[in-house]
Amino acid sequence: MVLLFPSIQSFAQTHSSDSIGGHAYVDLGLASGTLWATCNVGAERPEEFGGYFAWGETAQKDSCNWDRYKLSEGGPANLTKYCTDDFFGTSDGRTTLLPEDDAATVNWGPRWRMPTYKEQQELLKGCVWVWTDNYAGTGVSGRLGTSIATGQVIFLPAAGYKGEGHLYSVGDFGEYWSSSLDSSSSDSALDFSFVSGNISSFGNSRYNGQSVRAVVVK
Repeated sequence: MVLLFPSIQSFAQTHSSDSIGGHAYVDLGLASGTLWATCNVGAERPEEFGGYFAWGETAQKDSCNWDRYKLSEGGPANLTKYCTDDFFGTSDGRTTLLPEDDAATVNWGPRWRMPTYKEQQELLKGCVWVWTDNYAGTGVSGRLGTSIATGQVIFLPAAGYKGEGHLYSVGDFGEYWSSSLDSSSSDSALDFSFVSGNISSFGNSRYNGQSVRAVVVK
């Protein structure tokens, strides 16, 4: 599914946030009551990239690949956790990350967690999104969302992703994990990604090092 949002010439840039455990959030007026962090896990400001985490891992690594993925014994068909099909490994029926495998919960505390895929879709549909090459004068590119309900804004930097020892597509591409397994293919988890022209949602290989934007519920 691809979600396209038209560019607009002007939009609200109202920032209002509170914090939990020292990490700020913004209330975008979403129906679920979900509050979104104002910066990525591992960052202190919205324009900072933060950490790159494989899905289900809570610490960063220099290189991300199947051989180094902790929830697999060496490949996409040898998964040891979060698997709904014996073809991919040991089936346990789990489709949502537990707190001990959630990068937001482990790094930021028990009130915080990674968003579900459903919550990500609510975020995308609840804001008008534009691409910026220079967020708040920082020179950082990414997607700026303005809440349809409240006019509050959230910025997602185009932090790229981490693969075999390198960062890729920094400044051109953003990729953010959900806590939801891709139930149609257990070697993948659901995320959303964006470039300057569109935002898309799909499953991606679990070993990829990607950004995490945390949530908390009222």
